[in-house]
Order: sequence, then C-alpha cells, then structure tokens
Amino acid sequence: MKCPYCGYQESKVVDSRHSDDGASIRRRRECLSCQKRFTTYETVESLPVIVVKKDNSRQPFDRNKVLNGMLRACEKRPVSMADLEKAVQDIEQTVQNSLDREFSTEKIGELVMEHLKVLDEVAYVRFASVYRQFKDINSFMHELNKILEEK
Repeated sequence: MKCPYCGYQESKVVDSRHSDDGASIRRRRECLSCQKRFTTYETVESLPVIVVKKDNSRQPFDRNKVLNGMLRACEKRPVSMADLEKAVQDIEQTVQNSLDREFSTEKIGELVMEHLKVLDEVAYVRFASVYRQFKDINSFMHELNKILEEK
C-alpha cells in the first residue's frame, strides 16, 4: 500500500476492524519510511450480475427495482420496511453468491415470491397476480388454492 504522505510502497498494519456496515475491513497502517499513519478500507469486489428480461434485453441487477416491486405488493399491509430490506438483502445475496453472472427475471421473481409468501400472503398474491399475469379467474383461484393447501 502506497503511503499518501511520502509515497513509499511499504507499510505495516497496526490495527484491523470490521467497518460499521460489516461489508469492509478498516485497517490502520503505518508507513515504514515516514512513520505516519493512515487508514485503508478493504472490500470484496463483486462482479456485476446481469438481468435477462423477457424480451432478451440485458441490464445490471438493481436491488431498488426489487424493493420497489415488493413495496407495491405490500402497500397498506402490515409489513415493516426492515423486513422488506432483509428480504431484498437475502435475494441480492442469493444472486451474488450464484455462480451464474446472468439471471432471468423469472428466477428473480420466484425469489421475491418465496420471500413475500413468508412475509405476507396477501402481498404474495398481489405480486404473483402481476408477475404471473393470470389470464382468468381460474388460474388466479388455482394459485390461491395452492396457498390454502400448504397450510
């Protein structure tokens, strides 16, 4: 690590701690030439995940789009923002930990529905009705019956 004061290439680590967000490590370093101290942060480099849409267009994964879809489904429902944030974080982690660098919107939608089913069944049905584009009342009732059979 290059010293920001004198430019010397060698330094030693004096202290290491996890940052407040837990996503990086804070390191206090001391230059071996001028003995001045400085702080560095080490983070994991994440590769971008590409979302393949139904029309085969591609765009980077955006956690805000997932959160917004879940917020719409949970509108006027007793689901806390903390629970939604946790669900989105779990979904994002699942996508990032996958060996695939491309994810279809179908896979992401299924992950969202799994989490919504646990959080709030009404929100799950709302999301599923838009996501699965039910053609008629029978297909909608079929989905509701599946929920009732699982209880």
